[in-house]
Amino acid sequence: MTDPTPDISVVIPARDEVVAITPLVEQVGQVLKDQAFEVVVIDDGSTDGTHHALMRLASAHDWFTWLQNDQSVGQSASIRRGVRAARGAIIVTLDGDGQNPPDQIPILLAPFLAEDCEALGLVQGQRVGRQDTSAKRWASRAANAIRVALLKDGVRDSGCGLKAFRREAYFDLPWFDHIHRFMPAMMLREGWEVQTVSVSHQARQGGQSKYSNFRRALVGIPDLLGAAWLIRRAGPPRHPGKPVSDQTTNTSE
Repeated sequence: MTDPTPDISVVIPARDEVVAITPLVEQVGQVLKDQAFEVVVIDDGSTDGTHHALMRLASAHDWFTWLQNDQSVGQSASIRRGVRAARGAIIVTLDGDGQNPPDQIPILLAPFLAEDCEALGLVQGQRVGRQDTSAKRWASRAANAIRVALLKDGVRDSGCGLKAFRREAYFDLPWFDHIHRFMPAMMLREGWEVQTVSVSHQARQGGQSKYSNFRRALVGIPDLLGAAWLIRRAGPPRHPGKPVSDQTTNTSE
């Protein structure tokens, strides 16, 4: 990267991902090596030595930086901190566990290269061939079906960590914890256009999942009701756009 002001900022929240984080960041660097980019990792209170891996990455790459939360604040708050620190106009997010392959990033960025993309706020990845347990896949399908029915956002997999969005559009959104699961609905609330694309998925690269199905349900229900309330209370959209455009080619999980 030679441009001091990157076009693309890749924001990665990570907690206790010492096994996955180094190869993940190195893969992002390879995928974007011909772009003006940066990678920002937020260490969300890790206790497994993740920060040592991040220090080594910072010493090795001028396009890499990291922030450390003294204690865990969660995925949405960590992403928000990373986006605040990011300098690129386009933000890409992916999970720190290695389940979101970095080679899918160009798929997310492609819609922003179209001539008529001024109203495009978010490109949401939708996982195909999910490498999760059957219980987790079933719970995800059920939760997504309920969310679509209530919020009418037209997105079957809003929980996928692979997203690309305009930084300015992100700061148009109302802030609440766990907003990362409701970004398509919130983008539409503000009048931004949302596109969906199919992305691949792979097995976790070490570490342990931070969410159980019970915990997801416990926090997900009030979050969903809160998101529905925000949509009902919305004023005129700031950026009148189009409905969701589905570019996915395979809707199976």
